[in-house]
Amino acid sequence: MKILVACEESQTVCKAFRAKGHEAYSCDILPPSGGHPEWHIQGDVVDYLDDGWDILIAHPPCTYLSNAGARFLYPKGILNGDRLILGMEAKLLFMKLFNAPIKKICIENPIPSTVYNLPKYTQIIQPYQFGHSYQKRTCLWIKGLTELKPTKVMDKPQSTKIAGNWFNRGGKDRQMNRSKTFQGIADAMAEQWG
Repeated sequence: MKILVACEESQTVCKAFRAKGHEAYSCDILPPSGGHPEWHIQGDVVDYLDDGWDILIAHPPCTYLSNAGARFLYPKGILNGDRLILGMEAKLLFMKLFNAPIKKICIENPIPSTVYNLPKYTQIIQPYQFGHSYQKRTCLWIKGLTELKPTKVMDKPQSTKIAGNWFNRGGKDRQMNRSKTFQGIADAMAEQWG
């Protein structure tokens, strides 16, 4: 199958599908950090949605759509117009991915702010359901694919907000680190949808 993994510079999901023998490509405005530039399309994913893909798995930026960021939309009870505009632009990208001319689609994002009125997500998954002892609620919007089934449920998961772990280190890479897909989730996608 021909698979496009949108907004993924890490290539985690791309490599999981490649390991199963599929023609998978990551696509991001950033260069890939996953070690396979030959499997990466650097550019705006919207420009590639009509290229005959069998599956689209997308990780659009969540900074302005996430419920966690909603507090910045109304600082001191006053609407931040600039942030609202950025949120509406993020919603536009989300909806272009959601309505792409591809039969099988999964979009991954945190719980969204109700302000942006996104479609209802299909399911919520957690890293601890896929072999990682962490909690990080992630919504999946699924079209044409089955819901993702847990593969290895772990006991006593801890929050990803704990300081010192690889995905919550401070600094300029914090947002990028927190957006990376857990390997167990990527493997489950490739196994169940490939």
